[in-house]
Amino acid sequence: MNMSAVKPRDSRADDFQEMSLRVEAILPAIEAAAEESENLNRLADSTYGLLKDAGLYSMLMPKELGGAELPHVDAMRLGERIAWAHGSAGWCVVVNNGVGGVLSILLPDDGAQDVFAHGPNTMVAGNGVPRGYARAVENGYMIRGHWAYGSGIHHADWIHSGCFLTDDAGNVLKLPDGKPKIVVTHHPRATVELKGNWDVLGLRATGSFDYTLKGAEELFVPERFCYDFSVATAKRGGKQSTLGLVGYTAWGHTTWGLGVGRRMLDELKSLASKRIDAFGKMNEGATFKYEFARAEARFRSARAFAYQAWNSVAETFARNEEASLEQIADIKLALRHVHDVISDVGTFAHRAARGASLHNGVMQRVYRDIHSGTQHILMADEIVQECGRVYLGAVGPNAKWDVFGVNG
Repeated sequence: MNMSAVKPRDSRADDFQEMSLRVEAILPAIEAAAEESENLNRLADSTYGLLKDAGLYSMLMPKELGGAELPHVDAMRLGERIAWAHGSAGWCVVVNNGVGGVLSILLPDDGAQDVFAHGPNTMVAGNGVPRGYARAVENGYMIRGHWAYGSGIHHADWIHSGCFLTDDAGNVLKLPDGKPKIVVTHHPRATVELKGNWDVLGLRATGSFDYTLKGAEELFVPERFCYDFSVATAKRGGKQSTLGLVGYTAWGHTTWGLGVGRRMLDELKSLASKRIDAFGKMNEGATFKYEFARAEARFRSARAFAYQAWNSVAETFARNEEASLEQIADIKLALRHVHDVISDVGTFAHRAARGASLHNGVMQRVYRDIHSGTQHILMADEIVQECGRVYLGAVGPNAKWDVFGVNG
């Protein structure tokens, strides 16, 4: 592939330790700008610049395109820290590595060359879950629709929009198993308008606005900027790219959950060391000490499960093998389990704080963020049921995971 137009990143970006130092160096500034970002309902420009300059938006992108191409486990450790500092900043980082990372491995060569013409720090945002419609035309698709949850879209260069594939009469086409055909399309930021409606409980600074097409009912998107939601195969990026949309999205939300969950417990610990009320010093109460220890155990166990699952996948890739159906079930289940645990831990911390998290501050923000992140469609019970089906051996010999379940 001729990517002469792409500006390769400094080789230090490939070094996990070097990137770790960069992350730790920018955490105070990200925290300092969190309130500004919350008030803007999107990331402050300064925060966006810090994350981009540190290579965090492109840490999973292939080296062939100038990205760091870190193993998922290493990238998870970095993403955790950003989410710890500010949940919305962490969310935007993992979203771009999810949708942008998948774009970088799935687009055909000519499409990738255009999208990443200015290097790997190309922000991609939008919603790949189908909310629009696409009809095939010569060399591409005509798309229309109204999409939601475009996290990070204010700073985006390209928009990622999932569409149901239709015939010319508007009828949704079906796969052999009866599921709808879905195509994920990508188009420049200038082609959409934002609805400015991100007035929400938590994750306020993600700027996850609804959006629609600007100035036209339909938009032509060349085929080279699209991939099939179900069957697209990686064009670049090494063995780990075989996880595709199924794995990259699970990685992103797991990473984020670990970061905000850890922050909630850290904030409660800090409060408990200082707070004295009618019943004495908070961190000396027998019941509180017992419940805090149990919360730590639940969180650390969930984190250990997540890293065990992802390390197992990494070891498989190191042997130049592909992840098994059960390994993917593990990362899917770990994703949901982490969110169940941080929801419980967050609620415990909120109640134990006895009013402290009612006030505007870090605890309140993290509590709101946690209970917003659990609303994502990837936390659906139906996906956990599919994990159970895999563990029970109730799948066919040619079964394969897609984003929402197992085919076969």
